[in-house]
Amino acid sequence: MRSLAGRCLCGAVQYAVADEFVYALNCHCSDCRRATGAAFKPFAGIERAKLRLTKGEDALMIFGDETGHDAHCRSCGSLLYSVVRDGTFVHVTMGTLTDGPAIRPSAHIFVGSKAPWFTITDDLPQYDKHVVKTT
Repeated sequence: MRSLAGRCLCGAVQYAVADEFVYALNCHCSDCRRATGAAFKPFAGIERAKLRLTKGEDALMIFGDETGHDAHCRSCGSLLYSVVRDGTFVHVTMGTLTDGPAIRPSAHIFVGSKAPWFTITDDLPQYDKHVVKTT
């Protein structure tokens, strides 16, 4: 099993995650845009147990509860991952990976609420909502 490293902007929080992502998507919903400050959030989904913090657990700022939350660095504000699916999976923000994952985003989701100033220019499938089967 190959392990990937990731970190926040300032380096206070670091993690390791198995390169065994089940899916990867580009989310255009307004929550993801606000959390990242970008047009969309590229993320990769994996079982929660396959991600572990290697530095800075005490530097995390959690927004939400145990079964669904966003984990940010308390110092720089970077969104590192989101706990989803009743606490069983994490959506790792791909921009925080320092190593390149084997997976690539396979679709754009929530394009029905995408930023009006952004134009999707690739050939990936587009869904108004989250209708992609993510096993």
